[in-house]
Amino acid sequence: MSTANVTLVQNLYAAFGRGEIATVVGAITSDASWHVHGRPTDHPSMGEFKGPAGVQKFFDTLAEVQTASVFSPREFDGCGDKVFVRGHYVWTIKKSGKTVDTEWLHIFTVKDGKVAAFDEFTDTAQFAEAMRG
Repeated sequence: MSTANVTLVQNLYAAFGRGEIATVVGAITSDASWHVHGRPTDHPSMGEFKGPAGVQKFFDTLAEVQTASVFSPREFDGCGDKVFVRGHYVWTIKKSGKTVDTEWLHIFTVKDGKVAAFDEFTDTAQFAEAMRG
């Protein structure tokens, strides 16, 4: 049911906004794929992370590498087991002080009330440039 899936994803964004990463990690299936499309050599949070431990590592990496000044999911659309979210964020890369200001698309696959897959598409060139300093 896509309405329940959309509500789940909206609740996870709200938890992220409150800094409740454990809530997000708790909603991940044991075999989940969390994939930020891009090269890990350009940014350490790009690539694929597996299961709850991998998702925790992803969020730990984000906290180490960058700080958000804007994180704004704007549109939520559900279709079957998929939830599509368009949004905008502004991150500051800690080591360079440079910002990344871009739109993004997140795609969640929900199975039995948990996130079985996550895909993020963003402006990877901005992240790579900001990481280089």
